[in-house]
Amino acid sequence: MDEQGIYAKLTEIFRDVFDDDRLQLKPNTTAADIPDWDSVNHINITAASESVFGIQFNSSELEELRNVGDLVATIKKKTE
Repeated sequence: MDEQGIYAKLTEIFRDVFDDDRLQLKPNTTAADIPDWDSVNHINITAASESVFGIQFNSSELEELRNVGDLVATIKKKTE
């Protein structure tokens, strides 16, 4: 899957998790940019991403994620 497709699906996930249809993701988007992005919503994003993309993250991959761009790169690698 290409990055554009990943961003489109992630945007749907984030809009659903945060109940905000105006949410726009950028590579440098972090938890600090989204007020309700706490540990519970981080788990919700992770679980939904695993389900939608048919992948599983290991703990070291999750620890290395610093922003949405890192998440997209990890998903792209796992879906190739």
